[in-house]
Formats: sequence, structure tokens, C-alpha cells
Amino acid sequence: MPIARIFQRPKNSMQSGRARTDQWQLEFEPAEAKQPDPLTGWAGSGDTRDQIRLLFPTAEAAVAHCERQGWDYNLVPAPEKKLKLQAYADNFR
Repeated sequence: MPIARIFQRPKNSMQSGRARTDQWQLEFEPAEAKQPDPLTGWAGSGDTRDQIRLLFPTAEAAVAHCERQGWDYNLVPAPEKKLKLQAYADNFR
């Protein structure tokens, strides 16, 4: 039985905006450990569910999809957004 992880996409450290951070993403937990390829050294496995990522507008929609498919799921709550308010003049104190 596949186990899905549902989480809200975090903001990338390289982006200044909040594009696509309001979406919820569904990924599957890895079923087997990755093994290094003897020829190239790249990590890989026979688990193809690692390549699947589904996007949903809400957490409820992602949970409903898992329940329709009969998958177990772990819902990771959205992280609390913290604002760091400071003025430009604070750089020169």
C-alpha cells in the first residue's frame, strides 16, 4: 500500500515572490532505498512512484484524492509564516 505525503510547497530560497506556494503537493514515500549505479555512480531505484508529484489547490482536495484511491497518507501541516519587519535604516545602527 503506497503511503503519500501531503504538504504545502515551501518558498524556494532563490525566489523572492510567493508563486505556487499556495498549492499542496502529494508525493509518495520511497518504497526502497536508492542504490548507487556501479557504472555512473548515480543514485537510483526501481520505485517509479518517486517520480510522481501531484498538485492540488487545497489540502482537503489532496486528502479526498488519497481516500478515493485507497492510499494511506500523512498530512504535514502548513508552516507558520513569520514576518521579519525591519526598516532600511536599521542596517546603519
